[in-house]
Amino acid sequence: MISLLFPYRLANWIITFMRNMQSRCLSLNDFEKYAKRHLPHPLFAYVSGGVEDNIALRNTLASYARYSLIPENMVDVSQRNIGVELFGQSYAAPVGIAPMGISALTGFDGDCTLARAAKEKKVPFIMSGSSLTRLEDVAQVNPDMWFQAYLPKTLEEIDALIDRVKRAAIPVLVITVDTPVKANRENNVRAGFATPFRPNLKLAWQGITHPRWLTGTLLKTLLKSGMPYFENNHAQRGAPLFSKNAVRDFSGRSHLTWQHIEHIRARWPGAMVIKGILSRNDALRCKAIGIDGIVVSNHGGRQLDTVIPPLYVLPEIVAAAGEMTVMFDSGIRRGTDAIKAIALGAKACFVGRPFNYACAVGGLAGVNLAIDLITSEVSRDLGMLGAASLADLGEKHLRLVG
Repeated sequence: MISLLFPYRLANWIITFMRNMQSRCLSLNDFEKYAKRHLPHPLFAYVSGGVEDNIALRNTLASYARYSLIPENMVDVSQRNIGVELFGQSYAAPVGIAPMGISALTGFDGDCTLARAAKEKKVPFIMSGSSLTRLEDVAQVNPDMWFQAYLPKTLEEIDALIDRVKRAAIPVLVITVDTPVKANRENNVRAGFATPFRPNLKLAWQGITHPRWLTGTLLKTLLKSGMPYFENNHAQRGAPLFSKNAVRDFSGRSHLTWQHIEHIRARWPGAMVIKGILSRNDALRCKAIGIDGIVVSNHGGRQLDTVIPPLYVLPEIVAAAGEMTVMFDSGIRRGTDAIKAIALGAKACFVGRPFNYACAVGGLAGVNLAIDLITSEVSRDLGMLGAASLADLGEKHLRLVG
């Protein structure tokens, strides 16, 4: 009887939550507490955690509070414009969706859901190379999506992956360069997270004790498309998500250099972005190679602990970047966070974890709500500062006080 009633109760809970989500989730931060209840502990730990002692994660989140805003009053802000153009494409807001691995496991059909929401709301979307959905399938949902690649070991494998992305008509290629070796994510080990997942009793218990995720995401995924695989780390399909014996290969990037980036630049015809820049020298290297844009980022504090928060080095990188488009991510949670990064020279900002949480608990409606919340904050904060457009923002609006 319980098993017969559960689908009805699940559907009823989903309907009730969706009806109340708009009143419950008033900011991006609000989605996290619901995701923590909804997701099995290993999955939530993977998304929420940083690396080692989480110092980089905490410092990055705290960095925004060190800058105070200085408004200018009695300015006509009745026709505010928060639109932005990136690589020839117009977007409704300067806040986009950052690349997030295995998001199809935290939220059902997560990659396509995030892509669809970005298309509906006209904001940028970067698909992760560590995803469980074929990039070609996501590109059908959102042809304007960007693809973020983790480079394989050899030039032959790199060429094969780049050619695959080219065939999919992806307009912007993003190469992440801050993962030369595997990060020491102790929180993942403590939480029992590893990919591929090794089936065991603890993992089974996590599924049983999180029935809404089990039926609404995992079982639904298995019924729709079978066993998930890492689809986009290489030109061909990678390891399965669940396996007793398969091993996911994280090795092979420690030998990569800027010469590999030069090789890709010569091969890739579209816009090319380098993600993970934290030094002026690396920005100068990108400019010399002919890179179109960079993302100033510390990977959300997930790679090197105690690494500098990107906000602190953003001005010097902007100064070195020349004509390159400078973008920003890591720790954005509020419209004021994005405003501060833009005032320091970023053209646009990307948000990761909160959109993952919104997708996990609310699907497409959740992500749409999250986008609306952050973009509404940007527009409101712009008006409160006395700026009619993003172009009016500058360091005159900021004071470093902490």
